[in-house]
Amino acid sequence: MVIQLESLKMKKYLAAIVLLVCSTLSAQVQFEARVSKTTLGLNERLRIDFMMNVDGDNFVQPSFDGFQIIAGPSQQVSQSWVNGRSSFEKAYSYFLVPNQKGTFIIKPAAIEYNGQIYKTAPVKIIVTAATEQPRDPNDSQISGDENLYLVADVSKTNPYINEPITVVYKLYFANIGISNLGESSKPKYNDFWSQNIEIKQLAAEEGIFKGQNFRFIVLKKVVLYPQKSGRLKIEPLSLSVDVQLPTNRRDMFGRMMLTETTKRVSAGAKTITVKPLPETGKPEDFSGAVGDFDFKVTPSKTNLKHGESLDLVVSVTGKGNLKLFSLPKPVVPNALEMYDAVHSEDISTPLSGMAGKSSDSYTIIPQYRGNYPVKPMQFSYFDLSSGAYKTLHSSQIMINVLDGPTPADSTATDGNKNKITTIEEFKTIKSKTNFAVINKKDFFGSNLFIGLLLLPFLLVPIIVLFKKKKEAMDGDISGNRIRMNNKLAKKYLSEAKKQINNKELFYIALEKAMHNFLKAKLHIETSEMSKDNIQELLLSRNAKPEAVNDFIALTENCEVARYAPSSSVTIQQDFDKAVFIISELEKQIA
Repeated sequence: MVIQLESLKMKKYLAAIVLLVCSTLSAQVQFEARVSKTTLGLNERLRIDFMMNVDGDNFVQPSFDGFQIIAGPSQQVSQSWVNGRSSFEKAYSYFLVPNQKGTFIIKPAAIEYNGQIYKTAPVKIIVTAATEQPRDPNDSQISGDENLYLVADVSKTNPYINEPITVVYKLYFANIGISNLGESSKPKYNDFWSQNIEIKQLAAEEGIFKGQNFRFIVLKKVVLYPQKSGRLKIEPLSLSVDVQLPTNRRDMFGRMMLTETTKRVSAGAKTITVKPLPETGKPEDFSGAVGDFDFKVTPSKTNLKHGESLDLVVSVTGKGNLKLFSLPKPVVPNALEMYDAVHSEDISTPLSGMAGKSSDSYTIIPQYRGNYPVKPMQFSYFDLSSGAYKTLHSSQIMINVLDGPTPADSTATDGNKNKITTIEEFKTIKSKTNFAVINKKDFFGSNLFIGLLLLPFLLVPIIVLFKKKKEAMDGDISGNRIRMNNKLAKKYLSEAKKQINNKELFYIALEKAMHNFLKAKLHIETSEMSKDNIQELLLSRNAKPEAVNDFIALTENCEVARYAPSSSVTIQQDFDKAVFIISELEKQIA
């Protein structure tokens, strides 16, 4: 019994000792994050070491938000004995470069030891603008800084509004190797219209920079058109570049050894001082065109019959800001109905700026017989070479409508419209014929002969009805307009389908198709197409509210979608939706 009690006491003592040792070890676990600096420039590196005095497992690194890992993790373990006491140290090391300026928090890392989780304290890092020189004079990056430059060449720093300028980004390097070029921050062109020029393949060239021989790579070419006057800032392009730097060491074969590091280079911000266009001599019709242009107004034909249409094309060709101004609109007599323009462009944008052709095509339909003039048009632009405004003029165009009703005919009564003209050419046909019988089969008396003989009598009422219907259609101005609007709705829907890969032209054609559908079904003009008026007229014609709301929403979306980003899937969905809505309204409208 005594032995058992003593054994029980011994177990209690051993358990207490084990708990004491474990708690002592736990209290001695150290796990911390050490950084090489807490404030650094945008072009400097940061080293961070996660140190522990125990052999922790399951190391979990932080996310390093705001930084890019350029090396690591590397692991080091050291153990030593001094005066009979052992010491242990284990570290995970990283080299980081910042992505942008600001204040960042490196979140805790974690390890597991003896079933417990240990975490480091968060570390605050401040990133400032790029420094002129690395702060450590012994840093091997000095040779990289002296032999690696990112430059933005601007063609002109004091242009007029809408005068093209170019920015060419070049990376100069000498006596070093470079690889893995990546954009850390993209340039921003606020208050500029911009167009990137495609560079198919990067190639190194020889050149002089700062009076010395360098190699360079053209990375990016951009054409800019300033949209307002004053001092405009171009935010810089920044790159992350892997650099191979020579050292003073050599390998066993006598070749120079290289060390690789990652460098951050920036082209620096550029300020453009934009001049306003002069107010002196500015024409009243000036719409913002700047460059060198030709102006033409061309009809597809000038002589046409009633019911036919012509296309009047207003076009500007030349070199300048072709995508950034509107074309003048022709003025036609009331007897000619003119539909909204279909805009088209054939414009290229090389490094020298936009060049090509911009045009608006108007469909015109005459309502009455007669001769109708299209007034001369004019187009004004600012000529950069002379520094003055110029105005171009078109000549008057005469449209000759050869037949059809006159304005007086349109007021005639229905009785006059339906009057049948006597068919004179069939009066000489006899109703009875005497046939002589002969002994041979002949054409006379055959079934074919009888059929051909009776055919004119069968055709007479058909011809009379056709002529009557044609006269009624010719005099029905409103009906002709409805039929033409139906044709135009189908035409513009087909035009929208052709332009399905060109977002802006697609939505222009789709909007015109919707408008022409309304003209055909509601007998209204473009000027009457307010949202409330369309809704009231469609509902009064027994259209369902859901279909009316979908139609109005899609029409309004056409204007917004021209300038908003959209995918090919969205464009196809809008086209399918338009076809469905028009089909549904066709069934519903009384």
